[in-house]
Amino acid sequence: MKFKFIFIFFNTIILLFLSAVCLLPLIFLGQDYMANFRYALLPLTLILVLALLGFNVFYLVNHRLFTLLEREDWPALVDYLEQRVIHRGRYSRRLVQLLTNSYLVMSDSRGLLNLENKLALARPALLEENALIFGAARILVGDFAGASDFFQARLEKAKVKAKDLQWIRWYYGFSRLLSRDFAKAEAEFKALAAASTDGLIAGLSVYFLNTSLLKYSKNRDECRQIAAEGEKRVKKAIRGISGWKKEAAKVESDVHAAIIRKYIDEAGVRLYGGQGGTN
Repeated sequence: MKFKFIFIFFNTIILLFLSAVCLLPLIFLGQDYMANFRYALLPLTLILVLALLGFNVFYLVNHRLFTLLEREDWPALVDYLEQRVIHRGRYSRRLVQLLTNSYLVMSDSRGLLNLENKLALARPALLEENALIFGAARILVGDFAGASDFFQARLEKAKVKAKDLQWIRWYYGFSRLLSRDFAKAEAEFKALAAASTDGLIAGLSVYFLNTSLLKYSKNRDECRQIAAEGEKRVKKAIRGISGWKKEAAKVESDVHAAIIRKYIDEAGVRLYGGQGGTN
């Protein structure tokens, strides 16, 4: 119903504007005025008509997509998107993101891998744009070594978006931790705890240094010290548990963040003791 409501609402607004442009001057100013100024109103009228037509065509072309999204019919949505993206080769940014997200909801690792291979050949730039999703999918299916290699390749190529680079580095460390390569995981989390400009990433790095990595560290004093300094940085940047929750809310719509939501919550409690307000 949401998409249908938007469709009706937008059409109503445009039609009201058209009525105002065409009829109100005639009603209030008279026919003589309209005869003199009708050409001045013509461009605005054409713009509104084109906007109305464009929106309706877009809605009708994508009506089945909107219907499946509204129903949350993931198997049918995946089938529909596969037809458009993979079989017809329409590798648009919007459709690729929808398909990757749908695969994750379905836990369809084979579909994700197939799409990744297709993108690597047809649209490598789109693969890099969605690197966090494809890497996170490997973690979800338990392929920790594969996830580690995938994220490491992204870091070496340095073709990913700047805003994703720190998250990719964090996930590289996380996948190393899950692979029980504690030394490399510790090195990554130390660096992020000490220098990350993202408070959430720094806080998560501090959390794993204190909980999972300290007991395996070859230099526990250094690990403990860097974690403590990182904790101070995080608390200076993010004030209290309420501030932490606000930062977490900013990434909750990102699919890759869903798989670590538990750790985000636990890190907040460990850093701030579950207290509200500021620290």
